[in-house]
Amino acid sequence: MAQRAAWAAEPSTTANTDLLRLATAGSVDDGKSTLVGRLLHDSKAVLADQLEAVERASRDKGLEEADLALLTDGLRAEREQGITIDVAYRYFATGRRRFVLADTPGHVQYTRNMVTGASTAELAVVLVDARNGVVEQTRRHLAVAALLRVPHVVLAVNKMDLVAYSEDTFAAVADEFGALAAALGVPEVTAIPLSALRGDNVVTPSPNMDWYGGPTLLEHLESVPVSVDPASQPARFPVQYVIRPQTDAYRDYRGYAGQLASGVLRPGEEVVVLPAGLRTTIAGIDRLGETDVAVAVAPQSITVRLADELDVSRGDLIAPVDDVPQVTQDVEATVCWLSDRPLHPGARVLLKHTTRVVKAIVKEIDHRLDITSLDRQPAPALEANDIGRIVIRTASPLALDPYVANRKTGSFLLIDDQDGLTLAAGMVGDPLSDMGALT
Repeated sequence: MAQRAAWAAEPSTTANTDLLRLATAGSVDDGKSTLVGRLLHDSKAVLADQLEAVERASRDKGLEEADLALLTDGLRAEREQGITIDVAYRYFATGRRRFVLADTPGHVQYTRNMVTGASTAELAVVLVDARNGVVEQTRRHLAVAALLRVPHVVLAVNKMDLVAYSEDTFAAVADEFGALAAALGVPEVTAIPLSALRGDNVVTPSPNMDWYGGPTLLEHLESVPVSVDPASQPARFPVQYVIRPQTDAYRDYRGYAGQLASGVLRPGEEVVVLPAGLRTTIAGIDRLGETDVAVAVAPQSITVRLADELDVSRGDLIAPVDDVPQVTQDVEATVCWLSDRPLHPGARVLLKHTTRVVKAIVKEIDHRLDITSLDRQPAPALEANDIGRIVIRTASPLALDPYVANRKTGSFLLIDDQDGLTLAAGMVGDPLSDMGALT
C-alpha cells in the first residue's frame, strides 16, 4: 500500500484568507455535477434546507439516495434533462482555504461557457469517465485550459467504481491525458482516481484504492500553491474613472481610479500614460479610507495622483517607464469564438481591452485549431466553439502584453457593435506556440 504524504494532516485552524478560483469541466455524463455536489456535501458546505430539497427532489425522481448533482444543476432545464447548461458558481470554505468554484457545462455546444468559467481560474479540474478515457471533449477542455494559461490542471478519473477500481485503467487514462497535456504545453497535471457517486478520494481517502498514495481532491485543492508575488509582473494600471471633486476642500484634487491589474506601484515612481506615451511621476496613491499609501499591490482598487496635469481618461493605461507594453493597432491573437454567427474576414466589431473599447475590423483568419489532431487548419470562417488565430485592425492604438506574459492585459473581448453581445474571448499572440507547444 502506498504511503500517504504530509497533505493528509489535519486542516489548519488559521484564518482562511487564502482564495482559490477553480473551474470544473468534463464531457457529458462524466459525473461532473455529481463530483461538485459530493465535494460540497462531504466538506460540510451544504445547508440543511438545501440538502432536504435535494433529497425531496431525488425521491420524486424515484431515487433511493440523494442525487448530489442537483446541488449544482439549478436551472429547471438542467434538472429535467440531467445536464449542465449554464456556468454555476459555488462558494465554500474549509479550515485552510476559501473557494470560488465555476461548474461549467460538458456539451460541445456549451464549450463557450467553459471559457467563461476558466478565464479567471487558477486551477481546472477536467473529469474523465474511467470507462471511456480521453474523448474529443476532453481534448477540447484541456486545449481551452492551455490557451487560457490556467496554472494548475487536475485530471479527475471518475467512476472508478465501475471499472473495479483498476489501477491499470487509471494509469492508461493518466498516460494518455499526460501526453496530450505535454503537447499543449500544460506545465502541471495532477491525476486523481475517484468515484464521485461513492465519495472515493473526493474528500476522504478511498479504502478501495490502496495502490494510490496521492492526495484526495479536496486535499489537493487546499494545498496547491496559488499565491503569486505581485512584484514578479510589471505594473499595469488601466484607468477606469477620473475623479475631480467639485467641492472647495478638494477643488485641486485630480485622481485616476481603477484596479491595479498587475504588479506594484509606489509614489515617486516614473510612469508613462498609454497609448499617448506621456511621461510623468506618481505624486500619490489613495485607497478607500486611506490617503498617501506607501505602496499599491495588485489587485487592489486605488486612485493614482500624477505630478503633472495630463490629458488622462478612461481606457488609458499607466505603466512604469522601464517596462512598457506594446502600443499597436494591429493585433495578432487567438480567439475562442462564442457566437452562433460565423466569423468572416471583414467583420466589424468592438474590441474591449481592460477599460478601453475601440472599433475594429477582422482583417484575416489565419487558421483554426483541430481539437482532435491538434493541427492548424486553414479556415475561411470560425464557427461557434472554434479556436482560431486572427488578425485585427483597431481604429485607435491599444497597449497590449502577450497573453502568456500577462493574463489581464493580454486578454480582450470582441463585441457585436449592433446588439452588444459578446462574440469572442481573445488572447494576444499565439499562447500555445508561445509556450513551446505544438511546435
